[in-house]
Amino acid sequence: MPRPGFIAQPGPVQSPRLVAVEGRGRAFRMRLPAGLTLLEATRQGFAAEGFASGTLNLGPLALEPFAYVMPALSRDGKNAAFYSETFRPSGISRLEQGALTFGRRDGAPFFHCHALWREADGRLTGGHILPEETTLAEDVTVEAFGISGACFEGNPDPETNFKLFGPVPDGPASPMTGSRALALRVRPNQCFHAALENFCREQGLARAVIHGGVGSLIGSSFEGGLETEPFATEVFITRGIVAPGPDGALIAEIDVGLVDYNGGMAEGRLKRGANPVLMTFELIVAEA
Repeated sequence: MPRPGFIAQPGPVQSPRLVAVEGRGRAFRMRLPAGLTLLEATRQGFAAEGFASGTLNLGPLALEPFAYVMPALSRDGKNAAFYSETFRPSGISRLEQGALTFGRRDGAPFFHCHALWREADGRLTGGHILPEETTLAEDVTVEAFGISGACFEGNPDPETNFKLFGPVPDGPASPMTGSRALALRVRPNQCFHAALENFCREQGLARAVIHGGVGSLIGSSFEGGLETEPFATEVFITRGIVAPGPDGALIAEIDVGLVDYNGGMAEGRLKRGANPVLMTFELIVAEA
């Protein structure tokens, strides 16, 4: 069955369709020590650099104990899609790649993280990592980007009937922090590429780098012809830029990994103009 191009959400359409808060940010390498929860290690890592929010691009790391959920169909019709039961695999699970957005929810540190990993029995899978139940089994250093003047915060979203991360102002952005950076949330049923390209053009960003990137798409379409037909997905960005194409117009190049609600996984470069957002997508766009 071909994937749909639009998924109706349970609540009223919200505006604006792309939420953005400007700040300043910089990239750095963050050490995550074994024995701490992934949430606490991330909090400490950002705090040590003077940040309350930011993103991580994750490579290999070891997790035990570890808990996650996968995308699933809605059980009661209150959401366009939902989450599976919670999985808690035994032994060390080894994350291969993923992305994490760090901020706050209900007044406490929180993160939103999608990834692909291999469990101790050799099974490769992926999904949405639960912050409070996941601990680092080995020391690791990851690529981070911290932002000041903006923070990702979890708040109720009437359109999707979820509590979702989105950017909010968070005090003045220190001019010493780094370059211009904007925290974004893209709302449902928008072409992901067009939303980012139009935003960068409107903001006067001639060239931008995407940091982090966690969300969902309505299935997926990749360059080269690969398609993910199941509509409910958990997606993360592995590399993203927005830069002038041959004719000078801005073009977004976005590489992702994902898992769908049937457990299918895919990786590659998204086909431009063919990937609408399902529930949400949050990321940081930084001036290059």
